[in-house]
Amino acid sequence: MTGFEATRGWAQSQDAADPLRAFRDEFHIPPHHGRETLYFCGNSLGLQPKGVRAAVEAELADWSELAVEAHFRGRSPWMHYHEYVRDTMADVVGAQPHEVVAMNTLGVNLHLMMVSFYRPTVERPAILMEAGAFPTDRYALESQVRFHGFDPATDLIEIQPDGPGGTLSMAAIEQAIAEHGHRVALVVLPGVQYRTGQVFDLAAIVRLARAQGCLVGFDLAHAVGNLPLALHDSGADFAVWCTYKYLNAGPGAVAGCFVHERHATADVPRFAGWWGHDKSTRFQMGPQFVPTPGADGWQLSNPPILALAPLRASLDVFTRAGMPNLVAKSRRLTSYLDWLIRSRLDDTLDIVTPNDPQQRGAQLSVRVRAGRDAGRALFGYLEQQGIIGDWREPDVIRLSPTPLYNRFADCLGAVEAIEAWRGTQA
Repeated sequence: MTGFEATRGWAQSQDAADPLRAFRDEFHIPPHHGRETLYFCGNSLGLQPKGVRAAVEAELADWSELAVEAHFRGRSPWMHYHEYVRDTMADVVGAQPHEVVAMNTLGVNLHLMMVSFYRPTVERPAILMEAGAFPTDRYALESQVRFHGFDPATDLIEIQPDGPGGTLSMAAIEQAIAEHGHRVALVVLPGVQYRTGQVFDLAAIVRLARAQGCLVGFDLAHAVGNLPLALHDSGADFAVWCTYKYLNAGPGAVAGCFVHERHATADVPRFAGWWGHDKSTRFQMGPQFVPTPGADGWQLSNPPILALAPLRASLDVFTRAGMPNLVAKSRRLTSYLDWLIRSRLDDTLDIVTPNDPQQRGAQLSVRVRAGRDAGRALFGYLEQQGIIGDWREPDVIRLSPTPLYNRFADCLGAVEAIEAWRGTQA
């Protein structure tokens, strides 16, 4: 993208013309010494929507006034509460409503999905993943391989990065699937690699894996609410994600899960729970588990109302803003930050994240050229200035200009702060 200018006036004019600018006022921006922070950490924990407090207090009021009867007579009856986020969640991830459910946390959902979709045999014992995956994924996949009596040394296959900054090319993924596919029971890859910010082509990965007879699941923790997704059309067997990053549902919020509709009534192994039972007969309390068709059939327990209320409030913001509009602004904001860094800080920072907007979301991962110690020093300096990103070992600073509440002026302010730090290092 071209036409950018590195001036305060230009950045402010872009913010004034932004059709999504009013949404920033719907979030609590943390203060820093009498002014607002420049918050670039929505990829780790999204800011609190102002509508959350009223949403939670409404459920507290129903609890205090109605107690158990709020399941049926509340303003939003609790019996069906998880269904209130279903349609919007499905829109955000590009799925059919019956293919998604909000439940548990990401790690729990990943294990539940592998109970159903990692079914290793002597001939096909392996899981294929990326090297350097987020620890939750690495721990979960390794533990599942061990649980089934196989050896992670041979049956947890990690695709090594082969691109600039530790990125992973599609050619490397294709080669790994071609080489190992005959032994692979399940492919598990991210939508966005957490450290590099690289986006993966989900549909292409599914096509390659299915041609080799592999099932496919995705961890979309850094992709949901960030990228245009089409989970149903991708053909993935399952996907899991958290909702406290770009979806702004709060720390440790209820996670999300996708199960493709071809598995809606499939007789697959699963860990069963009462709330996953067919809701038309759930309260008959019978001993025989009959799963609800679709993703709801993987639920274990009744929904956590006080944890779902913030997600419901946040998804309302997404409905009004519209994912296409958010993605369009995100690409322009991230491109502006990318351009500023390359044009003004090229001697100080290396950008790890791909330059192609189609291969990244609202995240730029950078390394300080002077090394890890200098990187830690810069990160600490930015915190002192009220500029909040995050650090990922061994040497990456992540900055995520999130379209719901970040501005062009924020991007310029962050770069000016890094320039000021550079001046102290001379």
